[in-house]
Amino acid sequence: MIEWIDVLTILGVVMAGLAIVVAFAVLVNFARQALRQVKPQAVKVVKKEIKKEKQQMSKEKGEGVTFNDIFMFMIAVPLVLLWVGFAGFVIHSGLNDAAVLEQIEGYTTLIAILGGPALLIIKDALDVWKQEQAEKTAFYKVKAQAVIDYNDAAQKQHQMIESKAQEQEHKMEMKK
Repeated sequence: MIEWIDVLTILGVVMAGLAIVVAFAVLVNFARQALRQVKPQAVKVVKKEIKKEKQQMSKEKGEGVTFNDIFMFMIAVPLVLLWVGFAGFVIHSGLNDAAVLEQIEGYTTLIAILGGPALLIIKDALDVWKQEQAEKTAFYKVKAQAVIDYNDAAQKQHQMIESKAQEQEHKMEMKK
């Protein structure tokens, strides 16, 4: 049977690997943003990127995947699954093995120690994700209002054109 130390070591290695991947992704994103701010003379490059993004957005049927979406799925999902899985494993083992019940305080402490930072990271990631979703919602509200305003203006313009056309017809009839 696998010893608890081996299970904890495997979980620790998995968590460390996940942390390295996330740290690398965060650093790459930070570096990209820093380079964009440092090079204001590269306006042409930025314009080309904007055109490419617009083309990609027009080709895509749905919304693009953002860094925060990737961050949420790289951090929240594996961390929560690992944390809950370990807790479930301890509970399952405790129900089947009396030796685990004798040391249950140590295991629950370990779960709490793992859960504290996990909850803070998850809370921060969720806050960032919620903020992004709120920004998307606000953008779509503005976009919808712009479409409504455009349609209203187009309808008024069409009515004005028809009105002018009718006035012209009446003037022409009056001259006859």
